[in-house]
Amino acid sequence: MHPDSAARLSPADRFFEFALLGLLASGFLAVVGSGYLDTPTTVITAAALFLRALITAGLLRLELPAGVVTVATLAYVGFYPVDYFFISESFLPSAVHLVFFVAVVKILTAQTNRDYLFLKVIAFLELLAACILSSRVNFFGFLLLFLVLGVATFSSGEIRQSARKRGTVARFSSRGLSLRLTASALLVSVAILAITAGLFFFLPRTARAAFQHLVSRRDRLTGFSTRVTLGEIGELKRDNTPVMHIKMDHPEDRTLPLKWRGAALSEFDGRTWFVPPTSPQMLRPDQAGLLVLEPDPPRRPDIRHISYAVHLGELSGDALFFAGTPQYLRIDSPVFRNSLDNFRVRLSDSHDIWYQVYSRLELPSPDLDAADAFVDPLTREWRAVYLQLPRIDPRVSELAREIVRGDSSPAVQARLVEKYLRTHYGYTLELPQFEPADPLAYFLFQRKKGHCEYFASSMAVMLRALGIPSRVVTGFQSGIYNPISGTQLIRSSDAHSWVEAWLPHRGWTTFDPTPADPNALRLSVWTRLGFYADAAEVFWQDWVLNYNLDRQLQLASRVGESSRHVGMNWFDGVGPALNRAYHRTSNFVLRYAAALFGIAIAAILLQLFGRDWWRWWKSRQQVLKVQRGEAEASDATMLYHRMLKVLRKRGIEKPPWVTPFEFARVLQEPAVSTLVVDLTAAYNELRFGGKTEVAGRIVNLLEKLEAVP
Repeated sequence: MHPDSAARLSPADRFFEFALLGLLASGFLAVVGSGYLDTPTTVITAAALFLRALITAGLLRLELPAGVVTVATLAYVGFYPVDYFFISESFLPSAVHLVFFVAVVKILTAQTNRDYLFLKVIAFLELLAACILSSRVNFFGFLLLFLVLGVATFSSGEIRQSARKRGTVARFSSRGLSLRLTASALLVSVAILAITAGLFFFLPRTARAAFQHLVSRRDRLTGFSTRVTLGEIGELKRDNTPVMHIKMDHPEDRTLPLKWRGAALSEFDGRTWFVPPTSPQMLRPDQAGLLVLEPDPPRRPDIRHISYAVHLGELSGDALFFAGTPQYLRIDSPVFRNSLDNFRVRLSDSHDIWYQVYSRLELPSPDLDAADAFVDPLTREWRAVYLQLPRIDPRVSELAREIVRGDSSPAVQARLVEKYLRTHYGYTLELPQFEPADPLAYFLFQRKKGHCEYFASSMAVMLRALGIPSRVVTGFQSGIYNPISGTQLIRSSDAHSWVEAWLPHRGWTTFDPTPADPNALRLSVWTRLGFYADAAEVFWQDWVLNYNLDRQLQLASRVGESSRHVGMNWFDGVGPALNRAYHRTSNFVLRYAAALFGIAIAAILLQLFGRDWWRWWKSRQQVLKVQRGEAEASDATMLYHRMLKVLRKRGIEKPPWVTPFEFARVLQEPAVSTLVVDLTAAYNELRFGGKTEVAGRIVNLLEKLEAVP
C-alpha cells in the first residue's frame, strides 16, 4: 500500500485491512503458542505486523521500493542453503523460515487483490500448522479469534469488492460501519460455533495422531533420561511447565508425601549417573489392557495400597512414573522393564500417555531392622554393581565413617547419613560459578550447599563406601493439588532425586537426604489463578485432543442414563411439584397484591401513553437546548414539525406535495400566514444555511403562533 493511500481508505477498506492483519496475527500467534517458532522469526514477523498496522492507521509513511524487495528476495534465496545445511540443519525449520520470510515481504508490500488473497492463504496455513503442532489450550483461543477475524475479513472483503465493480452501485452508510461489521462477524461466528458444537461430540479426533508423525518431538523432552549429569535437575527445576497430572481414586491419598519414581541409576563415574546398556523385557498387556507387575506381593502391616490414574504430557519423555511399587498396571501400549525396575514405553507411543496403577506404599517405620522373610537376598553380581565406585576423594569415605561412628546396622547407618546431610548443608538452585574437578568433594567440603542431585549423589557414594548397596533415583515430588480439576499437578520444577539403599531385611528402601527448599512456591493469588488455566488444559487434553470413540460412547452412555432417569421419574413428582408451586404463588400474590396491582397499572399506562410521553420529553429537551443557544442545523426539522403540530390543532393540515413556502402563502388567516412565512424563512436559514443564531427567533415565532386566538 502506498503511504498516501492510507489516509484515503474508505471505512470498509480500513476495516478489511485491520481484519486481515488480525487474521494473520491470530494464525501467527497460534504457531508461536505451540512453541515451535524460533525467536528471530517470531520477532521479525511481529515487527512486520506492527509496522503494517501503523501504515494502515495512517501513523507511519513507509513504502519499500521494488528494487529493495527484489534484492532482499535474491539474498534470501542465497541464504536458504546456508540455513538448511548450517543453521537449521533440517528441512522443516528451514522451510518454516522461508514461508515466514515470504509472509513478511507480502505483509509490508501487499497492494492488490492477489496480494490480499495470498495473505489469506498464509494465514490459513499458519493455523493449519498450529493445529498439527500445538497441543495446548491456547490454540482454542487463537482458533476462536481466527474464526471471528476470518468472518470479518471475508464479509468486509465482499463489501470492498462490490464497491469497486463497474456498473454496480453499492450504497452503504459509513457511519458506524466498523461497529456493524464487527457485530455481524461476532453473530456469524457464534452461529458457526453453535452449529459445530454438536458435531464436535459426534466426530472423534482420529486423524491427529497421523499428523503428529509428521513432526518430531524429540527436541521437546524435559531432559529426563537414563543419564543424569550433576546440575541438570537444577536447571530443570527452574521451569514450571506441567509434566503430568495424577488423579487419586481416594481423596484421602491426595495429602500423602509421594515420590513419583521414574528411573533408578546404578553407575557413577564421579560426575554422571547412568544405566548401563541392557536388554529390557517387553511386557504386553492383555486384551483388557492389564499388566500384573508383582504377582506375589509381600505381606507386612506397614504397607498401604493406593490407586491412581496418570496422564503424561508430551514433555515427560518415554518413562512411566509410579508412586510406591506398582502391582497392577492398565495401559494400552507395550511396556519395557529393565533389571532396575525402570519402566518405559516406545518413544512413538510416549505422547499423551494415560495409565492406571494399583501400588503398594511402604509406610515409614522406625524399625528398619525388622526381619522380613519375603525379601530375597541381593545376588553377588548385583551387590558388586551397587557397590561400584569411581576414584573419589578420600575425605568422602572418612566423613562417612565419622558420621556413623562405628554403628554396624546398615539401616541405622543410612539414617545417620541422611540426617547429617539434611542438617549440615543448605539447599540452593544456583549452580557453582565454575565447574569443579570433583563436584562431590567441592559440595561436601567447600560450597556446602546445592540441590537434590548433590545430596542424593553424596549419600549414595557414602553408603557404598560403607558397604551398603545403593542407587540414585530420579523422578518428581508429589506436586500440588488443583481443586478445580481434581488432579495432582506435577511440573518440571517438581523434579527430584533421592536414594534407594538395600537393607538386609527390607530390600530397597527409600531415603531422601535433601533438606527443604527455603524458597519453595507458596500458594498465592497467581497460583490459584493458575489452577484455572491448568484445569482448562486438562479439559482440553481430555475432551478435545484425546476425545476418541471410547469417550464418545462413554458420553453417549451417560446422556442415555440421564435421560432414562429423567423419563422414569418425570411423572412421579408432577403432583407434589404443582402443589408446591400453587401454594408458593398464592402466598406471593397475597403478600405483594398492592405492589403487583400498581405495577400492572403502570405497565398499562406505559403501553398506552409511553411513546407519546417519550416524544414529548425528547422534544422538550431539544427546545430547551435551542433556548440555551446550543442549536444545531438538525434542530430545524424538529422546530418545523412543532409548527405543523400547532397548525394541526387549528384545523390546518399541510399537504405532503406542497413546499414550505407555498404552504405559507396559501394560508387564509393573515396573522397566521405572516408568522408562518417568517418562521419558514428562519427554518431555511437554520436548516440549509447553518445559521444557528436564528434558532432563538424560531422559538419566539412559535410562541407567538401558539398565542394567536
